[in-house]
Amino acid sequence: MNLDLHCHSTASDGALAPGELVRRAAAQGVDVLALTDHDQLEGLPEAREAAHAAHVRFVDGVEISVTWRGVTLHVIGLHVDPTEETLLAGLRSVRSGRLERAREMARSLEDAGIHGSFEGALRHADKPAMVSRTHFARYLVEIGAVSDIRHAFRRYLVAGKPGYVPHRWAALAEALAWIRAAGGQAVLAHPGRYALAAGAMDALMLEFRSAGGEGIEVVTGSHTPDQYALFAALATKHGLAASRGSDFHGPGEGAELGALPALDARLRAIWRHWEL
Repeated sequence: MNLDLHCHSTASDGALAPGELVRRAAAQGVDVLALTDHDQLEGLPEAREAAHAAHVRFVDGVEISVTWRGVTLHVIGLHVDPTEETLLAGLRSVRSGRLERAREMARSLEDAGIHGSFEGALRHADKPAMVSRTHFARYLVEIGAVSDIRHAFRRYLVAGKPGYVPHRWAALAEALAWIRAAGGQAVLAHPGRYALAAGAMDALMLEFRSAGGEGIEVVTGSHTPDQYALFAALATKHGLAASRGSDFHGPGEGAELGALPALDARLRAIWRHWEL
């Protein structure tokens, strides 16, 4: 079966509404789809309804932002109960952190002579609780402070420049506890994207598993074929299941839904006990 267990809609930073996303997945031959928006469950009802109409098996999911040893990581929760209050409260705390960070960014930009950036950034965010540096960059372009978004990230919003405030996300153990409380399975997303030395990656895998993590993404949109093999070996080494997901954000933006290679059949798939 064609399973895609990582994608995003307009409920976070995707380009397609949840229903559109599901219909595109169906057209791409996806049999089982998980919607995993960042720190947000709002898109699940629409996606679930569209999946039923399109005869796609739907999995309620989420992608939680985590800080581990100063590095930002992402953990996917699969088969979560979207009504479970522990998870809902945890995600609210992460989203509220985004807003407080945005206010700090605005204060820093104010000190540099850029006025009204908090309100300006919010105008560019479909979901105020999901406001990010990109929304600030769009505001800087709008007011003529920079020529384009690339210029915004060279002059502002990065370490050592006005408007930069470090990420403050959930602790790894917290995120996994929320997922487990909601009856879900925790999967470490796209491990190849993290700037970790080999020893630190092994330490992460050990801590992840000891805190209740069950799997890692082996086949995902940002991994190379060599990384498929690398993380397949790490999954086996640490007794973790393997997952597959495109990390689709929009047409023409990276991997397409359901289009990646299948998992190596020798791996223990995260879905091995699901009723498919």
